Amino acid sequence: MKWEGNRESDNVEDRRDGGGGGYGGGGFGFGGRSIGIGTIVIALVGGWIFGINPLTILGLLSGGGPPAQVQQQGPAHKPPADDRMAKFVSTVLADTEDVWTDVFTKGGATYQKPRLVLFRGATQTACGQGQAAMGPFYCPGDQKVYIDLGFYETLKNRLGAPGDFAQAYVIAHEVGHHVQNLLGISGKMDQMRSRVSKTEYNALSVRLELQADCFAGVWAHHAQNARQILEQGDVEEAMNAAAKIGDDALQRAGGGAVVPESFTHGTSAQRQRWFDTGFKTGTVKACDTFSARVL
Repeated sequence: MKWEGNRESDNVEDRRDGGGGGYGGGGFGFGGRSIGIGTIVIALVGGWIFGINPLTILGLLSGGGPPAQVQQQGPAHKPPADDRMAKFVSTVLADTEDVWTDVFTKGGATYQKPRLVLFRGATQTACGQGQAAMGPFYCPGDQKVYIDLGFYETLKNRLGAPGDFAQAYVIAHEVGHHVQNLLGISGKMDQMRSRVSKTEYNALSVRLELQADCFAGVWAHHAQNARQILEQGDVEEAMNAAAKIGDDALQRAGGGAVVPESFTHGTSAQRQRWFDTGFKTGTVKACDTFSARVL
């Protein structure tokens, strides 16, 4: 992936030295739970249930629910200038900012950029305490993406998904959850959460996660067209990562039986298919997982 020398985002907050908490509270239970890529602990998937077709409001966001309340913190502590991995993450985040700002503008809306928080072990969020064991996640309550960079070693060594574009896909997926939040999808689903059975809840959670995968593909499509960021093998890296974190693959890797009713993120094949859909089309409309008959 060609990323060095590209613009870095100013919206990265480094808490790895233990600073920058800012939120009290216990477990995840804030008016919307965190939404994560679900790589380590499937059971920690955010509870998002969907009741309408989000893409019928395709003025692109004009009909969405109100933005989540954001609790302000003090000035961000930026990562050290010589931290290569932090620089990579900042560059990928900047690229998602450029893509989604353009997509939203063309849809007649304004993109509100998320912040990305680097932490080690655990950190406080507006959704409660976030932990590294959850894998990267997005908290709608403060509109922030959280990642312990040690996750990338897990992705490479334990899950068998190496490569810088695989790492970029992870960030783009979480930013995809931010896009869903701005579209009002997350809020609509949170309202529906107590009205459906656990099986229905899981099925709709799968559609939410697959849409975030599709949005990651949309980012890759536009980033490639605008800046030619891809090198040979990059798309395969993302597709491999998508395969390694499918619910069926994770359940098999854990030594248990594959239980489709418990899926919350989608199978390996589904995750690959929806990333590829976003990548090939580059359109939000193509990512309407909620009205798709076949996932």
